[in-house]
Amino acid sequence: MRNKFLSLLLLFVLALNAAAQQSAVAPQPAVDRLRADVTFLASDKLDGRRTGTDGANLAGRYIAAELKRLGLKPGAKGFMQTFPYVAGVELGANNVLAVKPNSGKSAITLHAGEDWMPLGFSSNSKIEDVQVVYVKHGITAKDLNHDDYANVDAKNKVVIALDGTPDGDNPHGQFARYADPRWKAIAARDKGAKALVLLSQVEKFGDDRLSSLRYDNAGEAGLPIIILGKPAAYRLLNAIFDVNHKKPGPCGASTKMADGTEVTPCGEFKVIKTPDGKIFLESPDGEKSPLGPDGKVQVTKFLGPETYEGTTWSLSTDVTRRSTAAANIIGVLEGSDPSLKNETIVIGAHYDHLGRGGEGSLAPRSSDIHHGADDNASGVAGMLELARMFSRKGMRPKRTLVFIAFSGEEEGLLGSNYYVNHPIVPLAQTVAMVNMDMIGRLNDNKLIVGGVGTSTVWREMIASANQGMPVLKTSASHGPQPAAMTTSFDLTLNEDGFGPSDHSSFYSKQVPVLFFWTGTHMDYHKPSDTADKISYEGEARIVSMVESVVRAIDGNERRPVYAVAKSESTGRTMGFKVSLGTIPNYAESENGLKLDGVRDSSPAARAGLVAGDVIVKLAGREIKNVYDYTYALGEMKAGEVYEVELMRNGQRLSLKIIPDARK
Repeated sequence: MRNKFLSLLLLFVLALNAAAQQSAVAPQPAVDRLRADVTFLASDKLDGRRTGTDGANLAGRYIAAELKRLGLKPGAKGFMQTFPYVAGVELGANNVLAVKPNSGKSAITLHAGEDWMPLGFSSNSKIEDVQVVYVKHGITAKDLNHDDYANVDAKNKVVIALDGTPDGDNPHGQFARYADPRWKAIAARDKGAKALVLLSQVEKFGDDRLSSLRYDNAGEAGLPIIILGKPAAYRLLNAIFDVNHKKPGPCGASTKMADGTEVTPCGEFKVIKTPDGKIFLESPDGEKSPLGPDGKVQVTKFLGPETYEGTTWSLSTDVTRRSTAAANIIGVLEGSDPSLKNETIVIGAHYDHLGRGGEGSLAPRSSDIHHGADDNASGVAGMLELARMFSRKGMRPKRTLVFIAFSGEEEGLLGSNYYVNHPIVPLAQTVAMVNMDMIGRLNDNKLIVGGVGTSTVWREMIASANQGMPVLKTSASHGPQPAAMTTSFDLTLNEDGFGPSDHSSFYSKQVPVLFFWTGTHMDYHKPSDTADKISYEGEARIVSMVESVVRAIDGNERRPVYAVAKSESTGRTMGFKVSLGTIPNYAESENGLKLDGVRDSSPAARAGLVAGDVIVKLAGREIKNVYDYTYALGEMKAGEVYEVELMRNGQRLSLKIIPDARK
């Protein structure tokens, strides 16, 4: 009897051990939970989650509530780590535009918000009775041997330029990169202009993307810059013309044709009066614009240099910045090991997106909600799912995990940059950062992992984690699915630790990083990036792999050894013909461009530049912000010697730099 009892007891103990072992098996990612998180974050209710908006704040509260519900602890100052952010700009009380015609008539006053609008990055200034020059599209492009300022003296004048480029709406045209008003402002400033007036090409001013005040958090333009609506421009043209003679400025002698038509040359235009009394203005390219009996202009294309000759402009711009506090959302899962819990692994994803478009949108004329389901509701959902998996009883890691949903990524890595300079745990104790950005469009089983060159252990860990991945049940009703699910991903491994997402901020501080994403697609940065297009089963498999990698990092008592990775593009960067190897800080600046990092063995490193330097002049061009810097970079040629001036520890230094050709 006693032996039988002992046997039963032994069986009971073995059963308990088996149950304990089974409970210790890591839980699988919940597809329905991923779908619920993405669906909410990408919903119309959140209005695109632009940093600093109510929609982004609502998303932040949702993420914080989920982390709290899972039992994670807040950071030192709560779940929300706030940082300063210019959420928007507003019209001040002193916006004035008045134009005096050359006919001696009284000035024509146009109204801000209705007829014209200062741009969000316009400098506030006041100028009075300044002459104007017309410069077509206002583009200078050395690489294209094109200069709209050729033979034009713009110094101390108001520059008038057409919005857009000679390519029209073609996004792949040769002038496409010069369409941004920032580049036109830089060109005007370089020529010594007092102000820049862009002429809208949109029939209804309210439909023009520039008619709404927006700010890009990259600093002011250095001069006033406004957009003038097409209807207002027509009214202005009418007032400028001598209505009695229907002539735009000095004209020559009239010639009467055989059919009774009277032709009068006026500068580079012609005034044509038909026998039935109708009057037309003919442009150099032959386009005729009628003038009605009341002198109203009905032009569609009459904006040549003769148009504004002799007029003087008075302009006052008053743009008020509206500052607010944006926030990173931080949850801490304390490690279980008495010693290793003092080290941290950061698991991150950004939760902001583009709101209703504007800066960064690839649907530039759309004001629809940019839902950002893949970019990056998918990454946030993955982060929350990992927090659920790691916080499960009996599954706690040895090291402390810091889960961070970053804000301001789309504005230039603002949130992650703030965190690495204000970490809740010293970065010296951060052993790795794992970033998920756009992990919702798994297609053909292809997964991209960046940062594998930032530690010597990454390749082995990734290869191990990619073996025996679970095959999850798929559903054709939830977005595109792989043609054939396999037990391993088809991996593309990129060495580079720098890239267009938040891991870059950590790598610049010498923290080993990994970056998981499934690549760009046709809906990237467009309103069509919606929750119904996410492959939730595919995302669950990616989350499972990330979980395995984090477990491997945590299970090794030796922390990953930091390594300098070679430069590789991840496909979301803007290319130039040359490379300097600098890592710019994209935060707002007015007095130069700060460097977050310098790639080893790059032209910048060979020149002697280091992280923390502030570039104030490059290739003869004054550098006030990242736009000035990229404009200068676009003009540089590989192999030529250029001077770069910088501020370092309060001293101004001058160095020589020779760009490499971009490969």
